[in-house]
Amino acid sequence: MAGSEAARENLDRVVEGAAAAHQGLLAMLDELVADGRLDAAAPSRLPRWSAGHVLTHLARNAGSMVRAFDGALGGEVADRYPGGTESRDAEIEAGADRPPHELVDDVRRTIWRLEQAWSGAVDWDACCREADGREIPLHHLPFLRWRETEVHRVDLGLGYEPTDWPPIYVRLDLRELEMRWNARRPMGMTGLPAEALAADPPTRLAWLLGRTVIDGLAPAHVF
Repeated sequence: MAGSEAARENLDRVVEGAAAAHQGLLAMLDELVADGRLDAAAPSRLPRWSAGHVLTHLARNAGSMVRAFDGALGGEVADRYPGGTESRDAEIEAGADRPPHELVDDVRRTIWRLEQAWSGAVDWDACCREADGREIPLHHLPFLRWRETEVHRVDLGLGYEPTDWPPIYVRLDLRELEMRWNARRPMGMTGLPAEALAADPPTRLAWLLGRTVIDGLAPAHVF
């Protein structure tokens, strides 16, 4: 990314999109809490996860990215999730049963910290370490966060749907996941199935993300 004006313009666009997604999520949560309609124990659209699990995951995800940026400032390749997936899952489980206002405060505080990290003196080409051991550059994180926020807001099942996703997010993530789909197909058999191409872009993306079913197609299994 270093030295590429186009890459920096794209990063600006992604950070702006992720920040807007943050504000949309927080506004929705504040309204639900004010109306007494946020039930942390209610099932989400994810198997075995309540709304509290989803919100705790969003907070811990933001915190893991702050850890990555803090590590880079100290010249280290930081583990986003020290202890790996088991430790990450245990933290989510431990925080899922908190009262709604505590969950939302946690999401808000970690969002603020993450956005402050983005605005700091960041070497975007520095790397962090994922839970599976892969190292990725920091400039990948804002889009990953944008995806996390948009998709898990849908997973809450509280009125936000794939059709509400911003067109720019849909376009960017479709490009990413279609490339991933093609990379896993045998040579000469790339390209999404006709049934997926016939669906509107948000539905196509939701299918690639494993969030909806398209008649005649098996799950995409790319995400």
